[in-house]
Amino acid sequence: MSAPLVFIDGDQGTTGLQIHDRLRHRTDLRLLTLPEGERKEAARRTEAINSCDVAILCLPDAPAREAAAAVVNPAVRVIDASSAHRTAPGWVYGFPEMDKEQAARIARARRVSNPGCYPTGAVALLRPLVQAGLLPADHPITIHAVSGYSGGGRARVEEHEGAAAGSGSGAPAFKLYGLRLEHKHTPEIERHAGLSQRPFFLPAYGSFRQGIALTIPLLMRQLPASITGERLHACLEHHFAGATHVEVTSLAEAGAIEHLDPQALNGTNQLRLGVFTNERHGQVVLTAVFDNLGKGASGGAVQNLELMLA
Repeated sequence: MSAPLVFIDGDQGTTGLQIHDRLRHRTDLRLLTLPEGERKEAARRTEAINSCDVAILCLPDAPAREAAAAVVNPAVRVIDASSAHRTAPGWVYGFPEMDKEQAARIARARRVSNPGCYPTGAVALLRPLVQAGLLPADHPITIHAVSGYSGGGRARVEEHEGAAAGSGSGAPAFKLYGLRLEHKHTPEIERHAGLSQRPFFLPAYGSFRQGIALTIPLLMRQLPASITGERLHACLEHHFAGATHVEVTSLAEAGAIEHLDPQALNGTNQLRLGVFTNERHGQVVLTAVFDNLGKGASGGAVQNLELMLA
């Protein structure tokens, strides 16, 4: 029996290149790539996507929808790394640690939608607390996050690292965006975190290539009286106990941390969660640090691929 054939559609983009790099030395699968002259030929791409075992779509939303619709071979399974299908019926959300059964759902799925980078951290922090009843589903949630500029895709990387930028000097020190509060990740966070109302989400880019630091502040006086920082932490610790790719910083460790480095987990498929509390002021901040190109994109896609091929 031959090794599974994996086709990366869009393997020249930021995520596609990283997935290709993570898989190219594997001997337990085969990679299907198209020559440069055939990548934009619709007929050739349709032929390729229907001849593989698993197609990984690393495309903008509209082309990803077209590619998924072009699959007529019922044996082909799809992982979509775009945001086109993250709240779509019939697609399994590709965050294996979301709950105890999610990895099994992904393993059985024909269609898997890879999470967005920011939602990976936000859903990891919020969903366990909402499911456990520690955080009301209608609680007003505010999410701030800073990502490396590679979160803007290949065009943003070339803008800041290309010849015109000169040694990366084109990257601004800090840039807020999404000020119209219509960021495409917001409905995804609301749906998969189990929230009943839209969260406030304000993202930013920093002058570094990759990595994310995401924070969610909470006021204890707005939560049920019995909720403490210790209970929030215990819930996350219990939910992710045994998870290979998600770690929860202990409260003792958190007490000694004064800075979060968004680049701390770059090059890995790890997600590090934290709960920082100030009981005197009744304040808590939930944190997530991870590589937006790792657990937030290519690493997560490869993790889903491994589940589907197991």
